[in-house]
Amino acid sequence: MREIARCSIVVLALSVLAGAATCPGQEVASASTSGKTASRGDKGSETHSPSLPSSTPTVVPGNDGYRIGVEDELQISVWHEPELSGGVAVRPDGMITLPLLNDIHVVGLTTKQLQNQLTEQLKPFVSEPQVTIIVRAIKSRKVYMAGKVPHPGAYGLNGDKTVLQMLLEAGGLTQFAKPNSIYVLRKVGDREERLAFSYKKALKGEEGKGDFPLCPGDMVVVP
Repeated sequence: MREIARCSIVVLALSVLAGAATCPGQEVASASTSGKTASRGDKGSETHSPSLPSSTPTVVPGNDGYRIGVEDELQISVWHEPELSGGVAVRPDGMITLPLLNDIHVVGLTTKQLQNQLTEQLKPFVSEPQVTIIVRAIKSRKVYMAGKVPHPGAYGLNGDKTVLQMLLEAGGLTQFAKPNSIYVLRKVGDREERLAFSYKKALKGEEGKGDFPLCPGDMVVVP
């Protein structure tokens, strides 16, 4: 009985860590993917919402697709309609402005979703509209470095970067930094999680120990 109980605890711990590694907002895309899998008759595609304990994630979060954010720059092209095509930047209110359609809320959409939406909205004005969305610049994905680093401030997070990689990008640690007290603040819904970071283990390069990928909006604090 003790062995069974011990195994149950291990399984529970692994499931919590797997959930902890998911960036906030990825559960939306994961649910969409799960729905597609279920439609093909596959089993075991149930999706669970992640929860983030105040501990170091050990599983690398997967990319579930780019979603449009504030300050991102898009190129919108409508086939054979140059007056309806052009570059736009996403405003702080999450909107873009297009001829004929005026203001459109785009934050949180994938480029495919926006393409489909614009195609439908242009049908009253254009015969069989063909819309293409190109991402010219991603400026919405940012992380923040605070505390005792040579270059604190906001940094772009285009692709997967770990805490250690961002520390190096910020110039490393200053002379009086406390490497054993570094942590990451991550906003999850209406609450803020504090994730521990092991600087020594990260430097050793041991997979799954100490270092972990950052999510957009994370703040790395170096006391």
